[in-house]
Amino acid sequence: MISEKAAPHAPAREDGKVTPGRGRGRGRPQGQAQPRDQAQPQGQAQDQTPPPRRPHDAAQLLTLALGFVMASLDTGIMNVAANELRARLGLTMSGLTWVVEGYVLAFAALLLLAGSLAKRFGARRIYLIGLAVFTAASLLGAVAPNGAVLVAARFVQGAGAALFMPSSLSLLMHAFPEPARRAKVLGIWSAVVSTSVGLAPTIGGVLVGTLGWRSIFLVNLPVGLAGLLLTRRVIAAVPARRSALGGSGHVLGLLALGALSYALIEGPGRGWSAPYVLGAFAVAAVALAGFLIRERAARTPVLPVSLFADRGFTAANAVGFLFNFAFYGALFVLGLFLQGARGASPVTAGLQMLPAVLVLPFGNMLYARFGPRIGDRTALTASLALSTAGYVLLFLILAPGLPYWVLAVVLAVANLGSGVSSPALTGVLMAAAGREHADIGSATLNANRQIGSLVGIAGMGAVLTGAGGGYQGAAHAFALTAGALAAAVVVGRTGIRTRT
Repeated sequence: MISEKAAPHAPAREDGKVTPGRGRGRGRPQGQAQPRDQAQPQGQAQDQTPPPRRPHDAAQLLTLALGFVMASLDTGIMNVAANELRARLGLTMSGLTWVVEGYVLAFAALLLLAGSLAKRFGARRIYLIGLAVFTAASLLGAVAPNGAVLVAARFVQGAGAALFMPSSLSLLMHAFPEPARRAKVLGIWSAVVSTSVGLAPTIGGVLVGTLGWRSIFLVNLPVGLAGLLLTRRVIAAVPARRSALGGSGHVLGLLALGALSYALIEGPGRGWSAPYVLGAFAVAAVALAGFLIRERAARTPVLPVSLFADRGFTAANAVGFLFNFAFYGALFVLGLFLQGARGASPVTAGLQMLPAVLVLPFGNMLYARFGPRIGDRTALTASLALSTAGYVLLFLILAPGLPYWVLAVVLAVANLGSGVSSPALTGVLMAAAGREHADIGSATLNANRQIGSLVGIAGMGAVLTGAGGGYQGAAHAFALTAGALAAAVVVGRTGIRTRT
């Protein structure tokens, strides 16, 4: 079991701040005078022992970013590796979707529970456990002999990511308590994460094309081990706080998401009227109803039910669901389309996806420059409208003779809007939740967006299969993307208050 003992050179106080260690440099309590007989001659230093060195900002930021970047890369890499996995392991379309969805399902279902565990047992302990679980699952995925073992490894990876990703943000907040330093660090953090998402397809394509699909899991091993060692060395422990876990709510939520995922993934292959598929839809509906009833009656609800009475908060979460449904569903389809319909190799496909993802950091910068001037609501709806127009155009022009450069330009413009939408959505949500509920509001939005990714990937996979794949299947999937984004525009305009 991983210990929550603080780093030896920087023990944690009860308030979470780092204090100097014991020894000559500890100093006297404030206000206590030095005895007259021990007074030092004037001009002579009283104690030449320097205080213990505080870990450098860059070391702490790098340590906490390792896990986040590893998980971000893993998600993006899978979009390029999917076609190779299907060929090498003989996976059906539903089997391939389970490889991608297993990770997202476990992550989405356990995200809120992981936040409660971090409060109850300490953020550093949960962060370390999550890194260890993710790294071990990566090794299992690298040696997987068949699709079933690989799917199991992906589920465990998702559970590990759910543990360390929210904990990493909590540790970041405690490591940089000063507002000015925190703002600077968060800016660097966002750029690092956006860059890792942008480079993931290319990195994945190079790894799969040169070293084979197993390398996309093996690359996590040195990163994960480095994260474990550095965390114990430079990250101070955060005091645990007693908090209820709400176990029954999490179980019902997991059951609802799992049953819905099964129905959406298996429906195209087994038939939408197959008993197992209909049964899964029924289980999802019953579990969701039980979850809602439990939430209304529970003293410790999993979700902030009272916040959903606020129209702006509910609208922001609806937009978050639709945004992730469209964005990650479209990326999943794009990776398969470039390799399956256009015949690109994994390396080429990774390079061809760059315009669609490298524009995200530029969108973040556009928001930082213009968002405060025009307001989060306007920035959000305008950027979503731009993305909608891009995918509508892509649906209209997608054909075998379409030059690659046209495809790249349209995708770049559409996802430039996505780069603005993501931070604007966070701003809208924070304004609706207020300072008092900022933490739980942020956790709810993140969990809700992951559910959107989960349903989006499964839904896009079903549309792609139902339309016969190729150009026609991709066109239908991009039409669904445009529809989800257009719905997000409407919800944003009508549901989000102007003051945000």
